[in-house]
Amino acid sequence: MQFLRNIFDNIRPNFEKGGKLEKYYKGFEALETFAFTPGHVTHNGTHVRDAIDLKRTMFLVVIALVPSLLFGMWNTGHQHFLALGEMTGLADGLMDKFLFGALKVLPIVIVSYGVGLGIEFLFAIMKNHSVNEGYLVSGLLIPLVLPSEIPLWMVAVATAFAVLIGKEVFGGTGMNILNPALTARAFLFFAYPTKMSGNTVWISTAGESTVDGYTGETLLSQAYNADKGADFGGIAYDAAGNHFGSIADTMWASFWGWIPGSIGETSVFAILLGAALLIATGIGSWRIMLSFLVGGLVMSGIFNAFAVNSFMAVHPLQQILMGSFMFGMVFMATDPVSASQTEMGKWIYGFLAGFLGIMIRVFNPAYPEGIMMAILFMNVMAPLIDHYVIQANVKRRLKRVPVTA
Repeated sequence: MQFLRNIFDNIRPNFEKGGKLEKYYKGFEALETFAFTPGHVTHNGTHVRDAIDLKRTMFLVVIALVPSLLFGMWNTGHQHFLALGEMTGLADGLMDKFLFGALKVLPIVIVSYGVGLGIEFLFAIMKNHSVNEGYLVSGLLIPLVLPSEIPLWMVAVATAFAVLIGKEVFGGTGMNILNPALTARAFLFFAYPTKMSGNTVWISTAGESTVDGYTGETLLSQAYNADKGADFGGIAYDAAGNHFGSIADTMWASFWGWIPGSIGETSVFAILLGAALLIATGIGSWRIMLSFLVGGLVMSGIFNAFAVNSFMAVHPLQQILMGSFMFGMVFMATDPVSASQTEMGKWIYGFLAGFLGIMIRVFNPAYPEGIMMAILFMNVMAPLIDHYVIQANVKRRLKRVPVTA
């Protein structure tokens, strides 16, 4: 690390006041503080001092996302070769599947970071403020909520929209009302719906004439279109490449994630690994996660009690295992900027997000998934929830004030 430190020290004078690259100092500072702890310290007044800064916090979230990213690469390759009828066993061609998936997923990640960080650096230089660190997470979240077949130019446009409209117009990191990654996904869904829904976007079969008739129908769409009481678990596969025949087997496949879906959302196991890190480090709110889970289970239980179609009859555990429920619960709903800030507000916010997510998923015939819409709606409602929680606390404390004559 001393070698890297020497490089920064040698080129620093070019960016400091009077240097020929003075106007680009904020960009240099962002790169330096990404590698090393900032050299400046507090000078006066009372301050809370901590060994971790925002960049390190964001880096921990990125680490929590790595299991979902790696599994998403493998699953992208697995679904591709499964469509071709090749290497149908889960253990067959592990490296071939991973390399194929990496070649499909990494360009999406590169475009997301390239466009997003480029805009962040541009605004930092134009406004002479530090580069916002929040995009370190958003840059990885955006690819993980997209299908592997999404065109790269759409990723670039959605990323620019999320950074400019979702963040910068509100003042940058810490001021945004909506989750930037979900803003990007919502933009793509409403602007280019054929690339974000249907049965052909989830599995990479481009250029393969032998699989033109192959359907990549997800569990959600299959459950929605099935007759009441029908088994919709046939989309999942066992190690021999055969369709699973029972809902228990389908739950197992949903937990491990070898089913079609967005890049990072299919494996509940990988998501839970990230959740464990976020909770252990105190970065992710376990209150929001738990209440989100309870809200989804309650809504699913209500639907089970009054089921009139196959989607309402889906087992509550299966409802939370499939689709983007778990990914949204762990990585989207817990966004510390757009979520509720008060302790009681976190319980209310999380419960309603999970509750409404299942409700929208089941009742919306055009798009059999509701987690994105539910979380974005609750992002808007979070300040109102916190306001009433605070007002309730104020009133309760005022009642304790003794009345004087």
